[in-house]
Amino acid sequence: MQAVTLTDQGQVRAYNEDSTNAVKNSLGEYLVVVADGMGGHKAGDVASALAVESLQLSWKEEEAGFRPGRAEAWLLHTIQQANETILSLSKEKPQYAGMGTTIVAAVCTNEFITIAHVGDSRAYLIGHDGLSQKTSDHSLVNELVKNGQLSEEEAEDHPRKNVLLRALGTDMNVKVDVHTFEWDEQDVALFCSDGLTNKVSDTELQDVLNSNQLLKEKVAKLIRLANEAGGEDNITAAIVENSPSSGSEV
Repeated sequence: MQAVTLTDQGQVRAYNEDSTNAVKNSLGEYLVVVADGMGGHKAGDVASALAVESLQLSWKEEEAGFRPGRAEAWLLHTIQQANETILSLSKEKPQYAGMGTTIVAAVCTNEFITIAHVGDSRAYLIGHDGLSQKTSDHSLVNELVKNGQLSEEEAEDHPRKNVLLRALGTDMNVKVDVHTFEWDEQDVALFCSDGLTNKVSDTELQDVLNSNQLLKEKVAKLIRLANEAGGEDNITAAIVENSPSSGSEV
């Protein structure tokens, strides 16, 4: 299995509020996390960094391998811990009041991938059947689409597109969506912030992920496409390939 992550400030923002990492354990299993922070002056980057760091520290304490049930329970528990950490700091320090972050995290083994998320950062899988989105945005606009009040086309340019219904660090009890999927050798997973998906189409995502480039080249290409399309937001992408290689491109 191989993984690579990359985050970019974009063309407009004064600083980067996204955070990401991919960490491999001794069994070759990966934890991958992407978080997109929000809040007052530089509070968003604190929230997203805390989320990634919290999961990463818990991961490094794990010694046993994962099965689907354990992976789901672990993600639910560690994301709740991260939520409490962010919320606690936002209450302790006035400059961080109201900060929060999205999160999409996954435990990746050769047999399965378990994905958990809060907010509108996304996970995709690409395999023999093409590209499929595996998360559903916790956003006002997506809820309106699901209820039939907006079309997909209307949602694309809706003025309240960035309004989230769930985030880490804004409430003591956070609802986390978690699902497990089987995946085959050579299948690829993409985790990303909305700075990518708001600018790069599914067709473009699939073309890049299906290309013969190295993972680091694919991630760089996705970031470049988002920047070329305007890059108004921070842009983050993490790619994991279920390959037999034991190396890492992180």
